[in-house]
Amino acid sequence: MRHNKKFNHLGRTSSHRGAMLSNMSASLIMHKRIFTTVAKAKALRKVVEPIITRSKEDTTHSRRVVFSTLQNKEAINELFQNVSQKVADRPGGYTRIIKTGHRLGDNAAMCFIELVDYNEHMLKDSSTAKKTRTRRSRRGSSAAKVEETTTEANVSEVEKADVENVEPEETKAETTVIDETEPTTNQDVKDEPKTETE
Repeated sequence: MRHNKKFNHLGRTSSHRGAMLSNMSASLIMHKRIFTTVAKAKALRKVVEPIITRSKEDTTHSRRVVFSTLQNKEAINELFQNVSQKVADRPGGYTRIIKTGHRLGDNAAMCFIELVDYNEHMLKDSSTAKKTRTRRSRRGSSAAKVEETTTEANVSEVEKADVENVEPEETKAETTVIDETEPTTNQDVKDEPKTETE
């Protein structure tokens, strides 16, 4: 039984898995976005986010701790010089996984994993979304109430105008015409069967 064993081995031995995630972390730091499977991206996120948090403090100790995982001097320089300044005010969640569908050969779920602060298009969209966000309440907004009252007032004014335009004599004449025509039609219907029987 494998109770509480949530660790994804990714079909590899421990050394192979560690080397793969180390290389993927270095690639993500250098290129800011990589294309991989969803399972690998989720495993990579658990490795690379603590490294980025560690890079916020540029000391010899933190550089050595990061180097023990990455084993890549160029990636470490990029991380401590550029990436750490870009994510300085972010308290976590440095990566984003964007699913792109399934691979043709084996139908594996594929995705992009990217550093959040380097995608300028998503940053613009999120900034505009924050500006337009409003607080909800049960009672409804005062603007909606004002609109409802103005529309009701406009409708009542239109109804009053329609009633004033119609003359009462015309309405009486119309009703009398309708009353006169109804009995004649009934008599015509009654007369027709009599002619048929004769």
